[in-house]
Amino acid sequence: MTPVTKLSSPQELAEVKQKTLSALETGCTRVLVCGGTGCMANGAPAVMEALQKALDERNVPVRVDLVDDSKEGTVRLGYSGCPGFCQVGPIVRILPSDYFYIKVTPEDAAEIVEKTVQKGEVVDRLLFTDNDGKTYAKRNELPFYRDQVNVVLADSGIIEPGDIRDYIAKDGYKAIAEALFGMTSEAVIAEVTQSGLRGRGGGGFPTGVKWGFTQRVQSPKKYVVCNADEGDPGAFMDESIMEGNPHALLEGMVIAGYAIGADEGYIYVRAEYPLAITRLRTAIAQAEAANLLGDNILGSPFSFHIHIKEGAGAFVCGEETALISSIEGKRGMPRPKPPFPANSGLWGKPTVVNNVETFANVPKIILNGAEWFRSFGVEKSTGTKVFALTGAVVNTGLIEVPMGTTLGDVVFKIGGGIRTGKGFKAVQIGGPSGGCLTTEHIDLPLDYDSLKAAGAMVGSGGLVVMDEDTCMVEVARYFMQFTQKESCGKCVLCREGTKQMLALLEKIVGGEGTLEDIELLEELAVAVRDGSLCGLGKTAPNPVLSTLKYFRDEYLAHVVDKKCPAGECKAFKGYRIIEEKCKGCSLCARKCPVGAISGEPKQPYTIDQETCIKCGVCFDVCRFGAVEK
Repeated sequence: MTPVTKLSSPQELAEVKQKTLSALETGCTRVLVCGGTGCMANGAPAVMEALQKALDERNVPVRVDLVDDSKEGTVRLGYSGCPGFCQVGPIVRILPSDYFYIKVTPEDAAEIVEKTVQKGEVVDRLLFTDNDGKTYAKRNELPFYRDQVNVVLADSGIIEPGDIRDYIAKDGYKAIAEALFGMTSEAVIAEVTQSGLRGRGGGGFPTGVKWGFTQRVQSPKKYVVCNADEGDPGAFMDESIMEGNPHALLEGMVIAGYAIGADEGYIYVRAEYPLAITRLRTAIAQAEAANLLGDNILGSPFSFHIHIKEGAGAFVCGEETALISSIEGKRGMPRPKPPFPANSGLWGKPTVVNNVETFANVPKIILNGAEWFRSFGVEKSTGTKVFALTGAVVNTGLIEVPMGTTLGDVVFKIGGGIRTGKGFKAVQIGGPSGGCLTTEHIDLPLDYDSLKAAGAMVGSGGLVVMDEDTCMVEVARYFMQFTQKESCGKCVLCREGTKQMLALLEKIVGGEGTLEDIELLEELAVAVRDGSLCGLGKTAPNPVLSTLKYFRDEYLAHVVDKKCPAGECKAFKGYRIIEEKCKGCSLCARKCPVGAISGEPKQPYTIDQETCIKCGVCFDVCRFGAVEK
């Protein structure tokens, strides 16, 4: 079924919006199951099946078509995008009451239908309860959402991404109509420029300025490219936007095409995002059928086509010139700039490259105006930013906050503090290209300029929270291992420099490091940063440089004191059995993978330190606390 057939004018688009809204306001209860990757992997399909079965068994009228205003008291069951609170999935949201159910299982389906759908009552045991025992029934009441401001994520979690009418009902594609029929391309660029929107993919370059450069280049062919090659460990912002609200991305790209004079666009998306790709393909097909994409959009002279290019997952393809090479069928390797893509990009033509979140902001700016967008954030970093909050924090998931929100507010208000009960130690922001923020940065505003001054960067938006038991030298080694593997090898400093930096870090965490190694590591990091060709190499040393700056004492402890202060590095671990506590149960000996533990039953056991590989199994299995490290 094609939800919307060809639209020939903005008036017809407005009619679809009104018809959809009227249908949804005729006493329809909506049961939305989170259809984001996290919830889908955690059992959402089984919950959906159980809800459908429960509705059928109780003869509850189910609305098959989203727009069906002939039935009062019907129920619409469907998948939404990611609501953000991944920690508590699978999530089921009931509209219009806005009851927010967490950790739902198939066994809960019957009670949800009987109590909530049929009687309008809340199922208390499925509500979120905080550490103080307070229960929250509705989404916006939850502490996780209370301090967030949703612009890009405003509709994700409450619309069905598989039906274009649900997006249209939320003013979807209205921005295209306003741009095509009420603004010149120069006016669109001026609005985006005045909004202060900066690229959300890491560089933070002003979006309107970039569009202006490309618009002014004279060429019969231009392109718009969306960088959806989100590769940072722990980052899933763009993935969730594409899964939950793919039409926002398409609309933003069409507006960009109109602004710069392009008639064709590409979405370069990781092949590891199959659900996002499926929903993008569905959205493109529906937009084309509705004449919101393709030839003569909404009956205007403007045409724009979008293609999907699946990437093989190379991290370096997040760099725009490497991404362009990959779309062209070449090996994804960066090239020197200038020329910049604005002058010579895809197939040598002027090209605008922005990421998913950047494009998704554009329709909101056109609809609400530059000043509205500037009302969020700070002077030089306007609007909101989507972050993926992960690590040793109570509440993990996708969040959206005004630029300039402090690190402390993100970790302790939205994140709920440290999950382990340990002290807060650091946040790795911006993934392998970013840097560490520490306790001294707890009041630091999360904006482009403040983070740069602190030796970090916004990056694509990954936030990995670490507690006091985290070894910062090992953190640097982990990210260096990632970037070393992902280096394309084109320039010597990146190819060989990251390899030598990794070797030095492995030597240090392996207990064989020296003071000279620390000096050489820092010297190499600066050389790689200053001499690499592309952003991967230039930012690869950031985790090393930031941890050396803020946690040099941990490096010194590894090489001078021959110990890991966090007790994490295997080379410095030592396990021994406390005779007074050992009951001689032999469990540790039976579980030891290398036979390093010996003794007689009911007598204290001992560990052969030469044989011990320091795996910690004995420590984990001992029920009497007789093993210490």
